[in-house]
Amino acid sequence: MLGLVVRPHHLLSLLFPGLRIPRLSVLCAQPRLGTLSSACTILRPRAMAVSSSSWELPLVAVCQVTSTPDKQQNLKACADLVREAARLGACLAFLPEAFDFIARDPAETLRLSEPLGGDLLGEYAQLARECGLWLSLGGFHERGQDWEQTQKIYNCHVLLNSKGSVVTTYRKTHLCDVEIPGQGPMHESNTTMPGPSLQSPVSTPAGKLGLAVCYDMRFPELSLALAQAGAEILTYPSAFGTVTGPAHWEVLLRARAVETQCYVVAAAQCGRHHEKRASYGHSMVVDPWGTVVARCSEGPGLCLARIDLRYLRQLRQHLPVFQHRRPDLYGNLGHPLS
Repeated sequence: MLGLVVRPHHLLSLLFPGLRIPRLSVLCAQPRLGTLSSACTILRPRAMAVSSSSWELPLVAVCQVTSTPDKQQNLKACADLVREAARLGACLAFLPEAFDFIARDPAETLRLSEPLGGDLLGEYAQLARECGLWLSLGGFHERGQDWEQTQKIYNCHVLLNSKGSVVTTYRKTHLCDVEIPGQGPMHESNTTMPGPSLQSPVSTPAGKLGLAVCYDMRFPELSLALAQAGAEILTYPSAFGTVTGPAHWEVLLRARAVETQCYVVAAAQCGRHHEKRASYGHSMVVDPWGTVVARCSEGPGLCLARIDLRYLRQLRQHLPVFQHRRPDLYGNLGHPLS
């Protein structure tokens, strides 16, 4: 079964009479894979008319999982979703932060971590080749080159192409050291080093992709810098908590989309990982107008959306906010990447 949802055409048409608005925004799958049906919210449009050109737009898949300390179990769950995404025609599949595992304590986190050249990334490279699609691996517990000196890891977002090659890596720059009442403390810096830099957006079959990770979404300077460097899609793979999730998850993602005029793709962890931790879920795709065009709700699964870069460019032309910025007042806020 496929569900469809369309954008608020009447409002956009009134605001921008010349704006081309694609009739199809999202597909939300309820396919053969048994674990998917509970996660996917089927959104039905008022009108089912779909132009044939809509189906030519690149399709992306957003995978939602419940990682545990069992790395092989997590690999199987992720691989099943990636294969389903490939079957449905996606060119790029997004996995959440900590897709590899979520440990019970800092010692277990360090013990289970691997270098980028380890066995686990090799399995995902093979999966990308097998399925013939790109993979955004949203947060890998990486033992970097300084592991022997620091005994700390990086939260590393890895992008693989359809040949299984690493195209780029981004190491999370904003570490989540917070204490939220009702959610439990998190001190990511106990085990993790902050990344030293942002990475320039990368051309993919769906558009130019700017990489971030979870807590990064609270810092609009990062998203503005990626957008000014040419990003058309921003991605925030996450493991959002059950207290901050209902309050901040959607509003932050929609804000990042509106202020950058980018698509925003956010693959999320969901459910209870072990006795000490649970995640909010609600993976989603937001278009440059700020409309949520695809979402998952509860449980593992995936949702799919088409990326319309012509629509993005028309919107930027009609609302040229980047031309109206005042760097003389803001200093280096959102300064383009060098």
